[in-house]
Amino acid sequence: MGHVISISNQKGGVGKTTTAVNLAASIAAAEKDCLLIDCDPQGNATTGLGVDPAALEQGLYDILIGQTPPEKTIAETPLPRLHLIGATENLIGAEVELTSMKSKEFRLRNAITDMRQRYDYIFFDCPPSLGFLTLNALTAAESVLVPLQCEYYALEGLSHLLNTAKAVKKNLNPVLQPASILLTMYDKRNNLSLQVEDEARALFKERVFKTVIPRNVRLSEAPSYGKPIILYDIASKGAQSYLALATELIGRE
Repeated sequence: MGHVISISNQKGGVGKTTTAVNLAASIAAAEKDCLLIDCDPQGNATTGLGVDPAALEQGLYDILIGQTPPEKTIAETPLPRLHLIGATENLIGAEVELTSMKSKEFRLRNAITDMRQRYDYIFFDCPPSLGFLTLNALTAAESVLVPLQCEYYALEGLSHLLNTAKAVKKNLNPVLQPASILLTMYDKRNNLSLQVEDEARALFKERVFKTVIPRNVRLSEAPSYGKPIILYDIASKGAQSYLALATELIGRE
């Protein structure tokens, strides 16, 4: 049975999509079968794997409205063991269209039930909000990975997501585990990064990954080439950090 992980943070610009793309790619490179589902209407995880959202005939939207079975929407990526269910432009209207549907919070969970037999890991790249799409991802997941940017007020913004996850666990998804925290955009020369790390580890202890993701120019460049960092520059600090994170995550499981 595959592990289902929601990569979530309602705040934008924290490295959420960067983590979704590069962690999935790194785990696929470790010979695990992975599926990345782009739940963000912006479609950045889709383009980050070299797939043009406009060229996709079907994607997550078609699954959510019950029009297409998930296996019909799967797209290939540059890595043989990493597959993608992309975000088409129709996903923008999903929250409005699905509000009146029955069991709307469970549509993603019900759709991927059979997929868990096929993949070792399924990742959701959530939008930077706590709306319907994120709620579906949290209801379908068994764990939450929260990228936490090492900046001022970072921990304050985290409380909203953690409260939402607790509510989802109580009311919709009793198997949802407490969130794991990943420190991103880390600069060990910056006192603020060290302070955020100290506070996060004091608050969340072993729930904070030992691996941290540094600020890295190559990580920022890779999406414009439609490649995960391990295919763009595997020798970079960013690539080595995500490979280390993949190893740590597999070890935790």
